[in-house]
Amino acid sequence: MAFCPTCGTQLAEGAACPKCAGVVAPGAGTVAPAAAGLTDNVAGALAYVTIIPAIIFLVLEPFNKKRFVRFHSFQSIFFAIAWTVLWIALAFLGHIPFLGWAAAFLLGPLMGLAFFVIWLILVLKAYQGQMFKLPVIGDMAEQQAGK
Repeated sequence: MAFCPTCGTQLAEGAACPKCAGVVAPGAGTVAPAAAGLTDNVAGALAYVTIIPAIIFLVLEPFNKKRFVRFHSFQSIFFAIAWTVLWIALAFLGHIPFLGWAAAFLLGPLMGLAFFVIWLILVLKAYQGQMFKLPVIGDMAEQQAGK
């Protein structure tokens, strides 16, 4: 699966982009060079390193024009929000005597491990030039990136 290096539209290998007439060479993917020598796949992976790079990529001119980078930036932000909301819910659950304590004690480490594995997958998929979507968060990020 290839994407247009100019606008990020999904294309078949070697096909011309119907939106901007850019051609994707076979095996090129979305590794188009951006400003300061930073490629799109590296920028997409860096967007997941806290939300600060994601916000910066959404504000800076060369990156906010690229759909691939915008998608991963929005997905990173939405993933961080979901992670925070679930940790807050777990903290409230931990204040319930006995049952809540046991649930928080058991769920905390498992939830942390699950989120770390998901985060690692997101970083690796972005670095590989893939637009890997999480079930709900990915759809929201795709809507925001398409604007």
